[in-house]
Order: sequence, then C-alpha cells, then structure tokens
Amino acid sequence: MEFPLPEAARQYVADNLHEDPAKLALQARRYPGLPVPELVRQIQARQKARTKLPAWAANPDLIFPPALSVEQASSDRTAAFKASLVSGATLLADLTGGFGVDSSYFATQVQEVHYVERNPELVAVVQYNLLQLGIHNVVCHATDAVQFLRNTDQHFDWLYLDPARRDTAARKIYRLQDCEPDILRIMPLLLHKADRVLLKTSPMLDIEQALEELAHVRRLWVVAVDNECKEVLYELGQEPAVDPERFTINMKRDGTQQEFRLNRAREARAIPRYAEPQQYLYEPNCAILKAGGFRSIGTAFELLKLHQHSHLYTSDTLRADFPGRIFRIRATERYDRDALRAHLGPEVRAHVTTRNFPDSVADFRHRTGIREGGELYLFATTDLRGRLMVLVCEKL
Repeated sequence: MEFPLPEAARQYVADNLHEDPAKLALQARRYPGLPVPELVRQIQARQKARTKLPAWAANPDLIFPPALSVEQASSDRTAAFKASLVSGATLLADLTGGFGVDSSYFATQVQEVHYVERNPELVAVVQYNLLQLGIHNVVCHATDAVQFLRNTDQHFDWLYLDPARRDTAARKIYRLQDCEPDILRIMPLLLHKADRVLLKTSPMLDIEQALEELAHVRRLWVVAVDNECKEVLYELGQEPAVDPERFTINMKRDGTQQEFRLNRAREARAIPRYAEPQQYLYEPNCAILKAGGFRSIGTAFELLKLHQHSHLYTSDTLRADFPGRIFRIRATERYDRDALRAHLGPEVRAHVTTRNFPDSVADFRHRTGIREGGELYLFATTDLRGRLMVLVCEKL
C-alpha cells in the first residue's frame, strides 16, 4: 500500500469509517480510481482499534496493518502500564514488535528502543507510523528475535517479548513451548543479552506452571481491564526470587485501578474465618483470583468467607476500598424457582453468577426461567454447611 495515502483515499476512509466493510467491498465499482479493497481493510482495522486504541483509530495520518495485527496489539492502557515498569531504562528491545503499540509506549519511558519484527511489510508500516506520532527514539529491524540477538553487540537493560499465540492453523495456543519464539529454548540467550526480561503470556497459562518452567521469575503482574484478565507479565532475571511477589491490577472504566499484592507465603499463612451471609457480599476481581489470592484477600480486608471453595466474602461493615465488586445482600434464598422469581419484576430478569455450585449459569437460567438483565444480581453458591443457596443482591 502507498503511504501516505493520497488525499482521495484518505477522504474515502474518513467518509466511510463507520460503515459496514462488507457493504463497502460490494460497492467497490463506484470508485474506479481508488484501491477500495485495501482501503476497506484500513477501515476494518480502524474499527477494531476504536476501543483499545482510540487515539490511533482517530488519527487520519496512521496506516493500519491487517485486522489480526490490531487484534493482537496491546491496548493503550496496558501498553502504558508495561512502559511504566521499565521507566528510566537506557536501552530496550521489543523482540516481538507487531503493530508497534508497545514500542511506541516504551519510547516514552526509555532512552532508546529497538523494534524487532520479522514481517518487513509490517516494519515499513510501523516505521512510518512512528514518524507520524513524532517518535524518533525507536530503531526498527526487519528480522526475527533470535537473529537480532545473535547479531547485535549491544547489552540491553530490558528485553520485551509477547510470543505469538496462534499455531499454523490460526488456532489460539498458550503453552510456553508452543508459542513463537519458544521462550524456554532461548532463555540462555535472552539472559546473556539483557539484565532483565519482561515476558507477556496468555491469561490462560497457569501461573504456578509458568513459575516452574521459567525458573528465573523475579516478580509478576496480572493485569485486567474492566474485570477481564488481559495479560500476565513476568520479570525474568539471572537471580530469581524464591517466592516472587504477585501484583494484581484491575483497570476500571472510570480511569481508576484496583491493586492488590500477594505471594505464596502470605497466601499460605492466611487463615480464613467463615460465616453465614451478612449485610454485604464481596467478589474479588479476576486478577486477584488469577494470581491465587483466594485466602489472603479476605484476611487483608478482615472479611468472612462463605465457604472454603466459593471465594466469596461477607461482612456487616462496608469495606468500600475492596478491590472487586461489592453488593448489598437483600435476601438469602434456597435454590427454588418460585422463591427466586418472587424477588424479580414482571420481566423476570437478573444477572447470575455461580460459584462452587453444581449448575452452570445456563443450567440455572433453564431451571428458573430467569433471563439476563435487570437491576438485581443472583449469586448461586454453597454455604459453610454445604447447603446450596442463592444470594439476592443489589450492586453498590
């Protein structure tokens, strides 16, 4: 693709930014002088970037790669968070450069960044976009990570990797040895070329398994956005921690974030206290649960647990600073269709969560006839005596 785009092409993208790409493709004959298929791909990629990269999606000067590269890119908030972890460094290499979002944010915190990407067409796009963004401290390399490291004489403060998590059939994968590059195989080379390595993995990868396989973890971060776990980051070094600190971050829609930290030792020492449901119900955010904070989160906030395996907490005194969702319990009911529907309006709607409960949410809805939506929240769980119960709640 030619870039910068000619004025007529830019205007076409701007005029059709909110249109259906499939419809635009069918109307290509109306614009014989324009490369409509390529421009439709630009529009499609910008549409995918609206939520995670709103400033980039709205910038008419940028060129977008195929939509898959945009899907795999970091959001602006997660990229900014990663950049904060390496702030003050002199030299960093982003070994899995992709669309260049992470490199652009690293460049705001690091003196010199090397962007490494084996797709030369993507490198050309990123090189052009960085200039449009006014970023001049990124050096671009069209090569793969291993070749770059073997050919460079530089020693880096940080290396960053986000290994590709799709196989040759485009199916999602998450095991370290299945991703590209294979971090386990090239670990000696990485630690020879840098003081520290920042590794991003899939949220699907078990943290305990990753700690055992990587063996060089100094600390880690579990990052969620709006209570959806997006990535787990590991700091690797020559001298690993015996019990790496686990930092959990949930970036909320209002711009604030919830934070909590734990490790194996504090989690093991935490002794939960149990109780029947009281006035308030607490559900830890998904980052805390992913990090394994099943007990220490309750003791840290002096809360009572409903059951050993439920990971739901209660109290009579409101803990408004709790890092998760908080509800006021209106009633505690048995798992009974008529008893539950009596709390709901004529539309019979509620948000349903099942924790330590034999039925899935779909089974629960089928059995009770309760549809999604409404103002109330139903938590189907098990009490401390092993009996099934449903908490009827309103969100604070």
